Amino acid sequence: MPAGRSPWSRGIAAGMALSLLAAAWPAHAQGDKLRGVGKNARTAPVRVAPLADGQAEKRLMEVYRLTGEGKGREALAKAESLVRDHPNFQLAQLALGDLLSARTRPLRQMGDVPAGQGDAPPPQEAADVLAELRAESRQRTDALRVRPQARTIPAQFIELSLRSRHAIAVDASRSRLYLFENTPNGLELVADYYASVGKLGIEKLIEGDQRTPLGVYFITSRLDPATLKDFYGAGALPINYPNPLDQSRGKTGSGIWLHGTPPDQFSRAPLATDGCLALANPDLERILRTVEPRSTPVVIARQLQWVPPHSVQADRKAFDAVLDAWRTAKSQGDLQRLMGFYAPTFQSYGKMPLQEFSKQLGAETRALRGRPIQLKDKTLLRWTDASDTMVVTFGEVIEGARTGPVKRQYWTRKGNQWQIFFEGVIG
Repeated sequence: MPAGRSPWSRGIAAGMALSLLAAAWPAHAQGDKLRGVGKNARTAPVRVAPLADGQAEKRLMEVYRLTGEGKGREALAKAESLVRDHPNFQLAQLALGDLLSARTRPLRQMGDVPAGQGDAPPPQEAADVLAELRAESRQRTDALRVRPQARTIPAQFIELSLRSRHAIAVDASRSRLYLFENTPNGLELVADYYASVGKLGIEKLIEGDQRTPLGVYFITSRLDPATLKDFYGAGALPINYPNPLDQSRGKTGSGIWLHGTPPDQFSRAPLATDGCLALANPDLERILRTVEPRSTPVVIARQLQWVPPHSVQADRKAFDAVLDAWRTAKSQGDLQRLMGFYAPTFQSYGKMPLQEFSKQLGAETRALRGRPIQLKDKTLLRWTDASDTMVVTFGEVIEGARTGPVKRQYWTRKGNQWQIFFEGVIG
């Protein structure tokens, strides 16, 4: 927890604006993940309730709209209702406090709280907390004002197998998580939510740097909330950071999750976690009930580029030709040509180098005995930063067989040539 910040300071700062009417509701400070929180059991199971994702934010935006239209009485009634239903929603408290204060004096800005009232925290601490609340409000309103164009997708989604029923993309610049359903007609955006990232921002490099990683990841499991402390709220979905690309770049760290918030805290500041993605519990509950571990990709980008689905088809066809050439070389047992697809820096699980992996690859091709392989349920995800990477997942099925191993490859492009720098069985 940050030095000098009381656990309740964020709730108190919001409550300062309500002091004209009543005491503030307590709430945890936005900021640090509680140190030493483990997977200790709770005493009571999580109650299954109807989904209410996005509703609190929608109601807050309605308060803002009515306030902007000068309909203060209607805005006040809706703000009071919202705070009654969600007393831990500090932004709603702040909006209500402003509406109450506006009845007695003009307001200069959101959270226009006079200093030194009652049990108010020190002025600088109050200013810091109010700045967090204003930043959260700005991120929410900006993301809702500037929406992705209809029928567009993040550019990273080149091809998604129908076995991946959902996909997630995060735009860190907007503090926004987008949830997609993968339909026979392509990806459809079904919901999006405010999400907090690391205290020091993004581009995680090392363990403990309090940054959220950027890249293409997959949800690896669904953690039972009964095994977690209340700090994680409705539950948690770990992702596979560091992935093979991260490891090839020497990045370290672990335990990056999508998780919720404590019961007495509705949401956190835009920059608040130790590297995880934190969502309001009602929003996370929707994701927990929707996505599937292992097959759900999670793209975390500094800023998402939204494109029409047809615009990625040329890239998909060009890479499909490369992947089919790899498949043909393996099917024909042409080990020399096959090895040409692998980068000299290749490593598999356990940091297995290319020389050792080539023996395994040779054994696989000999076992085929001339039978071709087919690549089923293919997914292509592209990540472009200083280099160009394609993350490929497929089922490798020998002709005549019904099933085969599920493999994942990481390809990097050097000039016009794609090469594999990681390959491993994932299922």
